[in-house]
Amino acid sequence: MSNKKELKAITRRQFIRDTSVAAIGSTLFLGASPTVFSSGEKTATATVVLVRNKDVLDANGRPRYPVVLEMLDKAVTTLVGKKDPVEAWKTFIKPDDIVGIKTNVWGWIPTTSQVEKALKKRVMDVGVSEADIGISDRGVLRSSIFKKATALINARPMRSHHWSGVGSLIKNYIMFVPDPWSHHGDSCADLAKLWELPLVKGKTRLNVLVMLTPQFHSTGPHSFSPKYVWKYYGFLVGFDPVAIDATGLRIIQAKRKEFFGEDRPLNPPAKHILLADTRHHLGTADPNKIKLIKIGYDKDLML
Repeated sequence: MSNKKELKAITRRQFIRDTSVAAIGSTLFLGASPTVFSSGEKTATATVVLVRNKDVLDANGRPRYPVVLEMLDKAVTTLVGKKDPVEAWKTFIKPDDIVGIKTNVWGWIPTTSQVEKALKKRVMDVGVSEADIGISDRGVLRSSIFKKATALINARPMRSHHWSGVGSLIKNYIMFVPDPWSHHGDSCADLAKLWELPLVKGKTRLNVLVMLTPQFHSTGPHSFSPKYVWKYYGFLVGFDPVAIDATGLRIIQAKRKEFFGEDRPLNPPAKHILLADTRHHLGTADPNKIKLIKIGYDKDLML
């Protein structure tokens, strides 16, 4: 009899937990305003650093390389608790690593050469030979560096996306499969599976979500309009891609509300971020479990 009572108690707890997850999905990740996530637990399991500097873009909106490097240095040193940038990088990159920097070359809002140059510089400063560093997006499956890489740096811009709600860090590894379109079903719900691929699994040392000029709205495949892009002057940096994507998504949703004057859910919803946590256990999407450290320019944070 006691076993039956115990079973009922467990079932009820499971129901409450699943209902809570459903509530999560119905807010930030599946449509409405972000109001709840879980039971309200406050224990941080991931750290995300948001660094912003209004001087990072020149008069033409192009990134200034020295400011980009300075911002990334501040983010990485803060993330690992080291004062010197090179010493900070040495905590996760070793001189004998073979490093692939997975970038994104979408023409309207790329990762940018300035960000790529800054990341490559710090990898080389650690002692990695330039011959053992590759930077690629659509050519990763043809790159000898990426085929034998022991470490990956994941860097891409944040933007709204026709198939996945947003294109961000989790999705950036879609070029590690020969048929990326095969992952477009159900709003790209299971993009986190990409992180289990042999070329990827366990190799990502740092994630950088470029938030210099994010795109918060689009209509149709490969859609771009300057009307839906704004200067945010920032980077989100960390080790947990899910936590970073979830934070970036909060910023996108807040900008949409400001711009449209009402809650305007992404269509399709960015459900892959939630499912990367709850289904695939890649990282945490729960803002209650994300320690967010903010550095620099603090106007219009959207958080």
